[in-house]
Amino acid sequence: MRRGALSEQRIRTLAHNYDCTDDALIDALVAMAAYRERGWWEEYRDTLPPRFLDVAEMEHHAAALRVAQVINIPGLLQTPEHARTLFRQAVPTLRPHEIEYRISHRIKRQAVLHRERPPQYTAIIHEAALRMRFGGREVARTQLDHLVKMSEQPHITLRVIPFDGTAFPTVGHGLDYAYGPVPALDTAQLDAAHGSELIDAVAQLKKYRLILDRMEEATLEPDDSRRLIHRTAQDI
Repeated sequence: MRRGALSEQRIRTLAHNYDCTDDALIDALVAMAAYRERGWWEEYRDTLPPRFLDVAEMEHHAAALRVAQVINIPGLLQTPEHARTLFRQAVPTLRPHEIEYRISHRIKRQAVLHRERPPQYTAIIHEAALRMRFGGREVARTQLDHLVKMSEQPHITLRVIPFDGTAFPTVGHGLDYAYGPVPALDTAQLDAAHGSELIDAVAQLKKYRLILDRMEEATLEPDDSRRLIHRTAQDI
């Protein structure tokens, strides 16, 4: 079933009925609703699970993004061949056309980092993810070279947690944190085996911001992180 956008009047009426007087929040909701039916992700509504569309919409509206990965490269920084390797290992097994739909969707998601006014993007990656040779040596080396190139963009910060670090907190799976147009619209996405889970409860969001802060404290500085990625690519 295709979801329609709420009208501006409907949103403002609902806000009034619920005694919401936060004008910045209401304006942000109106802007998001107006865009919903025009989002590029709508073309995948009949071919991918809804959670894929939700993640793309979350990223599109984010003012800033922070992500953390221990084993995998963040989706917005993956090459097509790296993504293909991961989707081929999905459980349950995906059919070839399902894999291609997912790759296409993932690559289109990456456009958020290349638009005229991209969000600030910070990726925390453990060194373990850099050394996983998904797809073989050539695919892995190309992926690392791509990371180095992306890390040179002014709005992208890549920070690596090295193997020789003493400790760091981790949630054990991928964590994406989207800072909304206003704080009330912040959203965290957990990428677990059963699928992605979107979280917007205030107490939980505070917890995941703290986890990201502490993980970042365990990272190398951006320049040192870039050098480590480059050395790792040469070693493969």
